[in-house]
Amino acid sequence: MQKLTDASHPVMPILPSLLSITIIGLTLVGALIWQSEFASALAYISSAVDGLLRWWYVALVAFLTAFVLWLGLGRYKNVRLGKDDEQPEYQLFPWLAMLFAAGTGVGLLFWSIAEPIMHFQGNPFSPEGLTPAAASTAIQLSFFHWGLNGWSIFAVVAITFGYFSYRHDLPLAPRSALYPFIGKRIFGFWGHMVDTLSVFATVFGLATTLGLGARQTGTGLKWLFSIEASLWLELAVVAVVTLIATISVVSGVRRGVKVLSELNLLLTLVLLAAFMVIGPFDYMAGLFVQEIGGYLDNLLLMTFYVGANEPGSWQSTWTVFFWGWWLAWSPFVGLFIARISRGRTLREFVFGVLLLPTLITFVWISVMGGTALHSELFSGGGIVDAVNKDVAYALFATIEHLQTSDSVQFVMGFVATLLISVYFVTSADSGALVINIILSGGQLEPPKVARAGWAIGNGVLTAVLLVAGGIAVLQDAVILAALPFSLVIVVMVAGLLKALRSEPLAAPREGCKYSRADEPWTGADDA
Repeated sequence: MQKLTDASHPVMPILPSLLSITIIGLTLVGALIWQSEFASALAYISSAVDGLLRWWYVALVAFLTAFVLWLGLGRYKNVRLGKDDEQPEYQLFPWLAMLFAAGTGVGLLFWSIAEPIMHFQGNPFSPEGLTPAAASTAIQLSFFHWGLNGWSIFAVVAITFGYFSYRHDLPLAPRSALYPFIGKRIFGFWGHMVDTLSVFATVFGLATTLGLGARQTGTGLKWLFSIEASLWLELAVVAVVTLIATISVVSGVRRGVKVLSELNLLLTLVLLAAFMVIGPFDYMAGLFVQEIGGYLDNLLLMTFYVGANEPGSWQSTWTVFFWGWWLAWSPFVGLFIARISRGRTLREFVFGVLLLPTLITFVWISVMGGTALHSELFSGGGIVDAVNKDVAYALFATIEHLQTSDSVQFVMGFVATLLISVYFVTSADSGALVINIILSGGQLEPPKVARAGWAIGNGVLTAVLLVAGGIAVLQDAVILAALPFSLVIVVMVAGLLKALRSEPLAAPREGCKYSRADEPWTGADDA
């Protein structure tokens, strides 16, 4: 098996960094100087390509879901992300903690109540809103947007990064997936372009997540301490979190990111336990069991639903946004997952990445969203009105409706706000680390100055986009930023398939006397 050593490629490619900084710098200037024009332009472009994105994102995510399941179950399931005798670098608990914290923590805290409540009021799969049937559909749709399909995107990107880096000694960067096609020319123009598009998508995916976290943290501070909610409060939250994230990312994965990720998971369990003890536990458990069945039963329908015959904007508002967000977020989460998954087989990796975070996510939605739906159906409601006024208030409105004392509600609200803040920090420091790994040519420990610079830069971009138009601008930006990277993912899948054909663990083709596995892996055919 032919491999490239670390000495055979540049350590610090300059062009991707310059391109990334230039593009993001121009975005910052435009968003800051021409705020209304910038927001209007994003909205116009999003509307213009909406028809394309509705079918393209749906088809791509459906394919990636099937592809990653085939990797975990098919002929290459025993291929290891590393040498054949390597063992996993991290044990199960810290691995799971970092998977969940870096993947969907902030977004799930924001949407786990708001999304079911909004689907409860109306969706294409329920003939009538605000009914028990609509409540069931609302949970299933929330499972769909946060479940197997989304994590399949992360898994495919992570497998590609980890396979080429740990098994073939190529950089831990998107450019490595091109090696089966163009060989060492990945260290030239096309490799630079792929890495730049990946950083572009990552930065805007990160900005969207940080913007949601800032909005909800500000709402939590208002709820706890009666602080006036404002854009300035959100900007102050971004500034504080950026400072903490900078300190964390400079300290490295083991000391900074790993510790914060484990704290995230512990706080998550504490908050879940409080809701289970105080809230309607039998209803939550019943909803969890019932709607997993409904989700699995309707998974194909939801996966391929485009809304082609319906003029409404539900598909664009929800599925297109979420798939765009997951796709834009995938270079960050995929590389981060690959960074912590060395030594695992494809089978271990696929079912770990797909099943464990998805199961925790379903429990979380059933507990949080289920508590809110129970209040609407059986306890007088009020959460629908609160969410319609301010979507970021959903979690705290639900805490208010729990049958418990004011002091207990305050403690739960404090833990929730702290959890949002820690997830916020974890996403910020992990994102800065991943961007630097890509731009440094796959170095696992990029220079501390570069790490700090990108942590600060991400915070500045988030703040500027909040000033330019808030959550709506962030959502339009991430949907559009994901489009070029969606094409990169297609190329990455093709490169991975071409490279896997030479694996010694692949079964011979039927009717052939030998397999391509008997031949050495030489990368590009003409390289």
